Amino acid sequence: QVQLVESGGGLVQPGGSLRLSCAASGTMRRILTMGWYRQAPGKQRELVALITEAGTTNTADSVLDRFTISTDNAKTTVYLQMNSLKVEDTAVYYCYVQDRGLMNYWGQGTQVTVSS
Repeated sequence: QVQLVESGGGLVQPGGSLRLSCAASGTMRRILTMGWYRQAPGKQRELVALITEAGTTNTADSVLDRFTISTDNAKTTVYLQMNSLKVEDTAVYYCYVQDRGLMNYWGQGTQVTVSS
């Protein structure tokens, strides 16, 4: 069984920062890609950022200059540093992991609310 445990969401004022974390554990093949998606009310889930085991990143244009994705040395925990948050960043953020067997795993989601 695979577990993705997310943390770090919350309420922040516009211009503020948050750091999301997602720790992967359980029985799975070696992790190929980790990352984050988000879903705002009434909208489809969208990619925020991905990072491969080689360290290659793919970040949405809308957050490219404000969000940074990284992993720990073991590459089992993925982080999303979010700076200069905007109201439109409000969403449920989901951790995503794909292993070498091309199995996809999702976290339970963590709420990020940007509001004054």
